[in-house]
Amino acid sequence: MIYDDDDGGGGIALDCPCFNDKGFGPVPSSWKGKCVTSANFTHCNNKVIGAKFFHLEQNDFMDTNLSPMDEEGHGTHTASIAAGALVRRASLYGIGRGTSRGGSPNARIAVYKVCWNSGCSDMDLLAAFDDAIADGVNFISVSLGGNPREFFSDPVAIGSFHAMKRGILTTCSAGNDGPYAETVQNVAPWILTVAASSSGRQFITPISLGNGKKVTGVSINTFSPKKKMYPLISGDLAINASGDSYGNASACDYGTLSKDKVKGKIVYCLGDTGNQDLTIKQLEGAGLISASAVKADYSPVTIIPSSTVDAYTLGNNISLYINSTKNPKAVIYKTTSKTGQVPYIASFSSRGPELITSKILKPDLAAPGVDILGGYSKLETITTYPEPEDNRFQSFNILSGTSMACPHAAGAAAYVKSFHREWTPAAVKSALMTTAIPMKDFAAELGTGSGRINPIRALDPGLIYDINLDSYIAFLCNEGYNSTSIGILVGSKGFNCSTINKPTQGNDGINYPSMHIQVPSNSTISATFYRTVTNVGTGNSTYKANITAPKDLSVKVEPSILQFSKIKQELSFKVVIKGPQFPKGIKVLSASLEWNDSKHNVRSPILIYKQGNVY
Repeated sequence: MIYDDDDGGGGIALDCPCFNDKGFGPVPSSWKGKCVTSANFTHCNNKVIGAKFFHLEQNDFMDTNLSPMDEEGHGTHTASIAAGALVRRASLYGIGRGTSRGGSPNARIAVYKVCWNSGCSDMDLLAAFDDAIADGVNFISVSLGGNPREFFSDPVAIGSFHAMKRGILTTCSAGNDGPYAETVQNVAPWILTVAASSSGRQFITPISLGNGKKVTGVSINTFSPKKKMYPLISGDLAINASGDSYGNASACDYGTLSKDKVKGKIVYCLGDTGNQDLTIKQLEGAGLISASAVKADYSPVTIIPSSTVDAYTLGNNISLYINSTKNPKAVIYKTTSKTGQVPYIASFSSRGPELITSKILKPDLAAPGVDILGGYSKLETITTYPEPEDNRFQSFNILSGTSMACPHAAGAAAYVKSFHREWTPAAVKSALMTTAIPMKDFAAELGTGSGRINPIRALDPGLIYDINLDSYIAFLCNEGYNSTSIGILVGSKGFNCSTINKPTQGNDGINYPSMHIQVPSNSTISATFYRTVTNVGTGNSTYKANITAPKDLSVKVEPSILQFSKIKQELSFKVVIKGPQFPKGIKVLSASLEWNDSKHNVRSPILIYKQGNVY
């Protein structure tokens, strides 16, 4: 039996249909966890078998209702993505209608609530990791993050290391600080770090103008129009005549607009400030068209009829229509969806390179994190705006973030592990990485990692890059962490790095499924990586190396052919990379190594980063 733990920070709402335990047998006797009840959280069931909360620093008056109950939707949403049960005809007011199911719908769930109004404390995080490990979970999904810290001062890195020692893979969000470089979080090599990609389904919100033209924006608009057309005005024309505001009226900043001019009208606002819909609602406006200079690649739920369009194309046309028409009108329709979109990395998804160690490529891979329909808590409105501004409470919601990508990967990992019970956390991680589908991003693999997750292919990866506890310890020693700190982490008094058998070093000294180096701006490129792969495909098999690399970059594999005679056989090789200084204007060079036996394609990205560049 597989247990799945979600440290999403928000707890769980058990009344969500995603956590129905129909068809689940009794809680296994091996489970050591508890269900902590309270006034607003009365029980668990055979699906959600554990629930705890952690609030060890009880000195913040903002934190009330201490219980595992989810009062803000985040924990319920992420838990449903990782392991929610099958729910037919799930939707948000009909939007996104279909069958909802988690990545591993037959898995049990245990929730450890660690975040509150006052934030998430290190003490609570570490206590939750300790309990989850002791309770007997098989996977830990952590949909939270913070500023990158050295491994020994990072509670997620410490907790996930202890989990790894017990055979538990921890999956973490890469962070939502993109598209900027050097923003990726949760970067320890024993963590599976997940970027957010689109899912191939896009939510669109059509707009019709009074001149007969139709435009399409993005949002999650649950409202159907009550009229054929509404008066349309821009923020510039609706400016507050008193002039007592210091904001930008064209952007519809709070306090800049006149209620008399806005009431009953759709307002066109230049720029997306994030809360324009609330401002227009409070002025009794009928709707909002927001023109964003940055391409809107995800769809927020709005409190009034709203749609976001591109400022330079559709936005300019709408502005011209308003300013050239005596009585401009428009109508915003309810959101619909379309499929067939080419998957992309979300703009908000954090990019590498990581700041803690220059030797590991992070994020590791990407999973769907854009416009995800999942379970939700009825204690929170779907916009998170409080009553009476919003009075919509639902069991499902559509959210975006690397918080949503992380449990997709956790569910996929649980799915793979259910077919390969003996695999280590590193083996499961390797299978997901080497079978991922390559993606394009302006930051290359700094945004995508190994690519978009493909759980079906990961069941039969052919070869795996395994990493054991001693290898991680050797890596920490090579990174310069002192023996005392490592000894505390591994629970060994008198530990000394000099006693560790260090592998052939190369540039990173770890058997990672990807390869990454950072090069000073005026240096030539030179690197060597040593790797060992384990055969998990067919007994008698021959793999040939296939290199893809840009012009003038030499990538050689020695040997270039691996001949396996049995399952679990290990063979080693090295990758030697040579090249001149970076061409002018180039920030990253991408290459790849793919081992192929005519059945399996075992792909490792190779990324070379020119130091001192910021996107």
